[in-house]
Amino acid sequence: MARPTARVLALLGLLQAGGQHTVGELAERLGVDERTVRRYAEHLADLGIPIEARRGRYGGYRLARSYKLPPLMLTDDEAIAVMLGLTAGRRSGLLTTEVAAADSAMAKLQRVLPGALANRLGSLLSTTWFTAPSRVGVPPGAPVLLELAEAAHQRRTVTIDYTAWDGRSGQRSLDAYGLVFHAGRWYVTGRDHLRGEVRTFRLDRIAQVRPADGSYDVPSGFDPAEHVLAGIAAVDWKHEVAVVLHTTPDEAKRRLPPTIGILTERSDGVLLKARVERLDGMAQMLAGLGWSFTIDKPDALRAEVAALADRLKAAVASRPFGR
Repeated sequence: MARPTARVLALLGLLQAGGQHTVGELAERLGVDERTVRRYAEHLADLGIPIEARRGRYGGYRLARSYKLPPLMLTDDEAIAVMLGLTAGRRSGLLTTEVAAADSAMAKLQRVLPGALANRLGSLLSTTWFTAPSRVGVPPGAPVLLELAEAAHQRRTVTIDYTAWDGRSGQRSLDAYGLVFHAGRWYVTGRDHLRGEVRTFRLDRIAQVRPADGSYDVPSGFDPAEHVLAGIAAVDWKHEVAVVLHTTPDEAKRRLPPTIGILTERSDGVLLKARVERLDGMAQMLAGLGWSFTIDKPDALRAEVAALADRLKAAVASRPFGR
């Protein structure tokens, strides 16, 4: 939502609290000058909202005494879509603010919906269970998210204040190609002017976004989500792994997410190159795929696969078949 529009609605919210409000008081609450407050009041009047103006030294604005906003008129399908959308966003970590913001938004919706529909939605939410666990997200600031989205949409260069994983802070000029949400975190990917290459930045590490000079075009065919996932797969974990999977490229892409590693077609199968922190986890994943495979490196992965095979055989041998 554009800032002027948001402030017009904020003015309406202040007036809804009741009573007479001076222009100076409203200007201070909204962070604008008094002339802008008068312009916002005129805009509300143009929308058909009865604003009463009182002139003079202590003059100001108030809503007409008999005026009340009508209930929010949503169909059952629309109301379900909104409420479940907020619930899903909260559970997935998608929210760009604290979880309390979703709770307060849901409470406001329930207050303005017709009573019967609000009660039915309350019943739906109180009796619904989810099979997937909630994910704790890392929310960025809403202004950072919105300003980067606007810059990416308008192809406008920005300057960001960024803190890297090692605590170093600095400014970067960025051509934002797109925003990506993955595994509870928001990312922006685009051309970093300092490095002269495409980089990915976590939004929760960006303190501020400011307009900068310059515009740009996104390279043809560039996929922000694919770039972010490839970057996550290339994180410098402890072990470098190379395994030939004896399956087809289509099947490998279908079964393995891009964050696992890089897949390359070969005459004898598909080469998986990845970096992992734990080799026992990689051994379990390879066994679970159900394909035959050949380990190129490291030798320690062969040992982990052999140890896993021994444990599985021991588990089977400990209980004879048919008992």
